[in-house]
Amino acid sequence: MIPRYSRPEMTSIWDAENRYRIWFEIEALACEAMSNYGYIPADSAKKIRQNGDHAMATFNKEDVQAIDAIEAKVRHDVIAFLTWLAGKIGENSRFVHLGMTSSDVLDTCLSVQLTQAADLLIKDLDRVLEALKKQAYDHKYTMTIGRSHGIHAEPLTFGLKLAGYYAEFKRNKERLTVARKEIAICAISGAVGTYAHIDPRIEAYVAEHLGLQKELVSTQVIPRDRHAAFFSTLAIIASSIERLAIEIRHLQRSEVREAEEYFHPDQKGSSAMPHKRNPVLSENLTGLARIVRSHVIPALENVALWHERDISHSSVERMICPDGTVTLDFALNRLAGVMEKLVVYPDQMKANLESLGGVVHSGEVLLVLAKAGLSREAAYRIVQRCAMATWTKLNTADGKTFRENLENDPEIMGKISPEVLDKAMDGSMHTKNLDYIYANVFGETGPVPE
Repeated sequence: MIPRYSRPEMTSIWDAENRYRIWFEIEALACEAMSNYGYIPADSAKKIRQNGDHAMATFNKEDVQAIDAIEAKVRHDVIAFLTWLAGKIGENSRFVHLGMTSSDVLDTCLSVQLTQAADLLIKDLDRVLEALKKQAYDHKYTMTIGRSHGIHAEPLTFGLKLAGYYAEFKRNKERLTVARKEIAICAISGAVGTYAHIDPRIEAYVAEHLGLQKELVSTQVIPRDRHAAFFSTLAIIASSIERLAIEIRHLQRSEVREAEEYFHPDQKGSSAMPHKRNPVLSENLTGLARIVRSHVIPALENVALWHERDISHSSVERMICPDGTVTLDFALNRLAGVMEKLVVYPDQMKANLESLGGVVHSGEVLLVLAKAGLSREAAYRIVQRCAMATWTKLNTADGKTFRENLENDPEIMGKISPEVLDKAMDGSMHTKNLDYIYANVFGETGPVPE
């Protein structure tokens, strides 16, 4: 994590203060459950909660430093915290962590942090979805050219293009919701996960109060396939971010100039060339997506731990959990900002659509000729011949439009009327099913709600 690509709300989830507060909450809830089931005195659990709550309410960086100093001696993070906590709680500290093992605290805490992060990421996705929906409706009928292989294909609308991205990010929200559920797991089962020294009801109590589900079999640690699925989901979301970012980058190219990132009045594009307006935010998003995706392999490799547990996953997760969630949180908010302020040039879209002399209507002309009685093979040959005659002589003195080449082709003359050609080259046909598609994507056909 670096401040440049971090937002405070997400970074605070991974601060030591938040981690230690969650650790205490797990320990305090376990003590409450133990007192409920007669394992420790009720008064002791009450005092643990009261004294601990007071200590955590005033918890600050000096307390973190004190725990770090203890850890430097004992070489164990959980023991260092428990030692510090004992000094705040007093004699009743002997009941804290009773029958538990370090992973009960560490893994359950990580589940809480990841669910907190997931909740924030879901909010981020909602912002992206809102921006995409607004633009999709604003440009529902803004004609542009579709491209395959980077080459002009057939017309569509810019709104339809964005509706496709909306559908993708909606799927991403659904994926993340599932991943959040899979990672929201509590495991308090003691050494090697047998509950030998702790009642399973303690785990159930803690899980319920933390909003988590119980792990079916913990083997002392929560199985890391859950975490691998979570980070795979983050990676898919990152790839969707990159796909949209690349679209914007391409549309902003000088030769295309159909849309561009908002350029602030005092913004500078180049230290050497004052005219530059570069897609720097979209390029930045492409790079950030690579970082988020890079965490998938380490997460997958964490699945294969030795026997009931080892800690080869620990150092990995100390890095990828904060870095992955913080980076994706930043990227989603940056993407939302780009889409909210995206500058669209409908006139340039129209000019680009018409820039190839009408050849983009070749598909419909092909169908018209086939309906007029020509074989598909013959129709394809004729249409391609007329299209290539237009393509290869664009912007030359003897160049002709696609329509002119069609009308002068001896194999077409007399077979189809000018009115039929007019209809075949009318771009409005590409909008006739927009309401159907929008209903599929947004579940509505009316204008976007204010």
